[in-house]
Amino acid sequence: MHGEYKVPGGKLVVVDLAVEDGSLRDVRVAGDFFLEPDEALLDINRALEGAPADTPAPELAARIDAALPEGTVMFGFSSEAVGVAVRRALAQATDWHHYDWQLIHDGPQSPALHMALDEVLTAEVAAGRRPPTLRVWEWASPAVIIGSFQSLRNEVDPEGAERHGMTVVRRISGGGAMFVEPGNTITYSLCVPDALVQGLSFADSYAYLDDWVLAALEGMGVKAWYQPLNDIATEAGKIAGAAQKRVVSGDGAVLHHVTMAYDIDADKMLDVLRIGKEKLSDKGTKSAKKRVDPLRRQTGLARDAVIERMVASFRGRYGLADGAVTPEEMARAEELAATKFSSKEWTARVP
Repeated sequence: MHGEYKVPGGKLVVVDLAVEDGSLRDVRVAGDFFLEPDEALLDINRALEGAPADTPAPELAARIDAALPEGTVMFGFSSEAVGVAVRRALAQATDWHHYDWQLIHDGPQSPALHMALDEVLTAEVAAGRRPPTLRVWEWASPAVIIGSFQSLRNEVDPEGAERHGMTVVRRISGGGAMFVEPGNTITYSLCVPDALVQGLSFADSYAYLDDWVLAALEGMGVKAWYQPLNDIATEAGKIAGAAQKRVVSGDGAVLHHVTMAYDIDADKMLDVLRIGKEKLSDKGTKSAKKRVDPLRRQTGLARDAVIERMVASFRGRYGLADGAVTPEEMARAEELAATKFSSKEWTARVP
C-alpha cells in the first residue's frame, strides 16, 4: 500500500507498507523533508512496524515520538504527518495528480444560483459524471451567505440588509456568515472525490485542500497560514474563511469553498451583520474592522490579477483544463436556485 501526504506549508511524506494479520509490516517512510540524525528514519520505520492497522494517526505519532533519539530535528514534517500518511495508505487515498482537474470561471451569477451550482456540481463529482472541479465565482449582486446551521435572526440585521440591497441566502455547508460585494470578494469552490481526503481528519482536510492557495499567496508576497478550524490568516489579520459539505451518495465527494476578502466596506458589514451588536463602543467597532485585512492592501494587485495568479498556482501544481457547466447541470442548478435557495423555507430553516 502506498500513501502520500503533503504537509500544508511543508514537505511531502510518503509511506509504503503492507498489512499482515492486522498489523503494519515492511513500513518504509520517505519524502523530501529534512531529518537529523540520518539514522532517525530507521527509528521511524521500526516504530511503525507491527502497529495494529487500525491505530489512529495520533497514536502512530506517539509511537514515533517515543522511538526517536533525543535531539532529533524534523523539518518540513512531523510525526503526526507520518501518521496521516500511514492512514492515507491504508485507506487507499488518491492524490491530486490522479485526476484531470477542470476549471469553471463564468460571468456574474446570482447568490442563489451559486449555492445551487455548488450542490449540483459536487453531486456530479460524487456520481462520477464530472471530474474534480475548481470553480471561481463572480457575483452579480451583494449578498450575505449564512451557514447551514446559523440562526437567520441572530446573524443578519434585516433592515441593514435591505438598506444596502443585500440578498440573504443560506448555503449547504456549515460555518459562519459571509459578507459579499462584487469586486470586493474572491470566492472559489473545490468539488473533489472523497478518496482525495481519505485518511485525513475533518480538520486536517481544510488545510490540505487549501495548501495550493497558501503557496499562491506567498508568491504574491503574503505569508499566510491556516488557523484551525477554517480561517486563512496573516499577521495583519484574517483574509479568508472556508466551509465544507460532505456528500455520501455515489462514491462520495467533498464540497470545499472559500471566501477571501479582496477589499471590504467594514462600516457596511457591521450595519448588515450582527457582529458584536452588544458592543456598540468605538473600541468594539474598531476591533471588528481590524479582524479582516483585505488582499488588496496586502498584495497591491488588482482583483483579476490575484485570481489569475491563484489559478496559475493550481494549474502549475496539478494541471487544470478550462471547462464549463453542462446544460443539464445548469438546468438542475436553476431549478434548485428557484425552488430551494430562493425560498423562505430554506433561508429561514433556522429562524
